[in-house]
Amino acid sequence: MAASTESTNLTNHFLIAMPGLQDATFAHSVVYLCEHSERGALGLMINKQTDIDMQDLFERVELSLGRKDLTRQPVLRGGPVQTERGFVLHDVMRPQVLESAHPVDTDVELDDPPTPYASTLSIPGGLEMTSSRDVLEALAHGSGPRRVMVMLGYAAWVGGQLESELADNAWLTVGADPDVIFDTPIAERYDRALALLGVNAWTLSPDAGRA
Repeated sequence: MAASTESTNLTNHFLIAMPGLQDATFAHSVVYLCEHSERGALGLMINKQTDIDMQDLFERVELSLGRKDLTRQPVLRGGPVQTERGFVLHDVMRPQVLESAHPVDTDVELDDPPTPYASTLSIPGGLEMTSSRDVLEALAHGSGPRRVMVMLGYAAWVGGQLESELADNAWLTVGADPDVIFDTPIAERYDRALALLGVNAWTLSPDAGRA
């Protein structure tokens, strides 16, 4: 079910652009919301590709990518704010699983620190977003999070702005599914996100309400 436009915290939800949203940046986009409160919202687009891949990015920051599984993974456009800055969306990390690129199940104490990185936003019920260089250094050494997606820039809304856009039927909302972010081809993520609501793109119209 889509969330209401009033008082609902949409953290760890997808925003799915309605056909009537003609903004050049956000048209046909899916945004993963990392934060949402009365002060505003912050998110990352998950289906807008840049012209560089992870290998290119690591060369630009003078690191050698130690994860062959990530070499040709595209870097995404996360949003129009701070487009020269990288944001890494990834699985929740624990110090015990840093040593392996594909960690096995590990017992984790409840009082363990939630993340090994210097600047990480832990998204309640969801993923983590890291903006510090140390996560790239972990990937350079062949470790780091099992599933990662790197974005340049982010999307932001001031208090009440997103609620206004929702009231204007600019977005559909649905609880996020990490598999759409990490395991679905980029070109299919919009349709897969819509499928979480049980709708297809061709059924939508600019005048339709939220599902």
